Amino acid sequence: MIIYNVTINVEEDIHDSWLTWMKTEHIPEMLATGKFSKALMTKVLVEEELGGITYSVQYTTNNIETLHKYYDEDAENLRAKSSLFEGKFVAFRTELEIVSEF
Repeated sequence: MIIYNVTINVEEDIHDSWLTWMKTEHIPEMLATGKFSKALMTKVLVEEELGGITYSVQYTTNNIETLHKYYDEDAENLRAKSSLFEGKFVAFRTELEIVSEF
């Protein structure tokens, strides 16, 4: 199993509308690609020195090939939809492999 982790720091002045967009539009659209089996959205409790509010969204997929299909077929279009909030957030992405689960 692979986790596609996206960590996002959002400026406070757009936080509420961004959070609503993530829950009602973006995450459902990510799942609708059929490439992820679930998504987990968490709020980072450590305060950033530069301000803003930070979240981590973890999308679970079966294998790295499926994640690469997402990159090739869906990522550009779905990322472009965040232009609504352009300049008001920063995101970085990490690919994680589940080694064991207890």
